[in-house]
Amino acid sequence: MSEDLESVLKSGYEQMEKAIEFLVEELTKIRAGKASPAMITSLSVQYYGSPTPLSQVASVTASDSRTLAIQPWEKGMLGPIERAIFESNMGVTPMNNGEVIMITVPPLTEERRVLLAKQAKALGEDAKVSIRTIRQKLMDTVKKEVKDGFPEDSGKRKEAEIQKHVDDSTENINKLLVAKEADIMKV
Repeated sequence: MSEDLESVLKSGYEQMEKAIEFLVEELTKIRAGKASPAMITSLSVQYYGSPTPLSQVASVTASDSRTLAIQPWEKGMLGPIERAIFESNMGVTPMNNGEVIMITVPPLTEERRVLLAKQAKALGEDAKVSIRTIRQKLMDTVKKEVKDGFPEDSGKRKEAEIQKHVDDSTENINKLLVAKEADIMKV
């Protein structure tokens, strides 16, 4: 068995896992009617002239199911954080009391829930496309190895192994999407 082929397959499987991890990360950013710090921690804030993730200039906590509290490390960051939230078009209005910025997450309308569910499905489809692309590259690698002298029956087993990983990954993505859609549509 070719060590090179094994390392290529292992790398491909890791890429599939990363695609799923990325999907999970992106799905946490889609708000489902309740306040979650993940909604805004990746927001970029101007910090001394350079864009910096919000999580590096302030702590973000959910004080209850509808309210986020943003406590900047420096009081001078209140304005830039507030501006970044306004510019993000998240549909929320920050309230600055001079110490902390509070964000009240409004309940979602039915129309907004449907849009968020579509957004989640689109993210899931992107992850599936990514996995299919990885699958195609791996299958091409196996076919090339068979052409270069790798046993054909071993090649067929490797192709079946690749397809099993793809099927498992796709099933995992579908489960994530069903759970997220249920979360979004729950009133």
